[in-house]
Amino acid sequence: MPRALFLFNHDAAHQVAHLAPVAAAMARDHRDIETVVAYSGPAIRARIEGLIDPEDVALIRWEELDLTGATKLLTGILDRLLPASRLARLRVHEKLFAESDAVISTERTCLRVQKRLGPERSPLFIRVPHGTGDRSVTFHPDHRRFDLSLVAGPKMAEQLAANGVDPARIRVTGYSKFEGIDLSAKPDFFENGRPTLVYNPHFDPHLSSWYEAGPELLRWFASEKGQAFNLIFAPHVMLFRKAMHVSPEYKIAKRRPDVPEEAMEAANILVDVDGPRLFDMSYMLSADGYIGDASSQLYEFLARPRPVFLLDPNKALQEQGERELPFLTTGPCASSVADLAAFLAELESVGKQYREVQQRLIAHTFDPSDEPPSSRAAQAIADAISAQRS
Repeated sequence: MPRALFLFNHDAAHQVAHLAPVAAAMARDHRDIETVVAYSGPAIRARIEGLIDPEDVALIRWEELDLTGATKLLTGILDRLLPASRLARLRVHEKLFAESDAVISTERTCLRVQKRLGPERSPLFIRVPHGTGDRSVTFHPDHRRFDLSLVAGPKMAEQLAANGVDPARIRVTGYSKFEGIDLSAKPDFFENGRPTLVYNPHFDPHLSSWYEAGPELLRWFASEKGQAFNLIFAPHVMLFRKAMHVSPEYKIAKRRPDVPEEAMEAANILVDVDGPRLFDMSYMLSADGYIGDASSQLYEFLARPRPVFLLDPNKALQEQGERELPFLTTGPCASSVADLAAFLAELESVGKQYREVQQRLIAHTFDPSDEPPSSRAAQAIADAISAQRS
């Protein structure tokens, strides 16, 4: 029987929701193909199972990519500097990949297996991107090595083709993470009637606003003026995984500042740097406005258009411009906390001013369809396996 192996080889759960629905659809809709989920540890498996139906869980073959002994000890130490455990899992469990017809992954480290196995023994490698962002790291030359890329909409398909990916290796299948989420929901975490902003900085030390301006922004919200609003501090989950961050793309390293005490104690500020709500869109749906920089979660927020405020203290985003970063057109861009505070005073008018632009960009980013994105993606994978075997 052909085998489709879904790879969840990450230590954080932020990529799980992009791939878990596709694995479930594969197991449910294509029973002539064995669906295998290879996962990094119990926490990741629990997150996957929490996102899919128990009936689909039972149809899947589960394989833990465990590490033991000295390998586990050594990689645990090296993980502070590089993704040592991720790479070791690929090497230790290489036989599992070699025995599969297709490996479906949200990240490109799996291509190391492709290189080691060589063209005669390698399965198909299929990519499901974990997000729909614009920044240059969204494309990497390695993306040309995937046999198939399953993307959310026309925007990313065009980006890949413009960077040399064969259009025949690109399929638009929609955004699986939206499945099972009520995009009209509005959770209320404060119950005080004030407007709520979500602050979602990225971890990249060059593009992120956190290093230069983040703590100051949180202190402003904790101040008397800032208490006219609520703030949810919900950064990219990787920001607080390390004290020091390195950007291979920009060759910059910075130490991450801590959350100021004033913010931790303020009744109008919710701080969450590692909880499950960072992944399930609860915070994005609850907010009346978004503050951020390079995170692709901006696009998830804009699934329901609302005011966006960009914070760019070192002008790293503005230097790239709207052509490279279309999300810069979704709201005003501030270079300081003082400028941002002035924009927030016009929350409602900013939302109206940018709504039409936001709607056009979202229509180009996602490809809505009556057929669930996970089913579309599973069919594309089945088609690729069939073509490979014929």
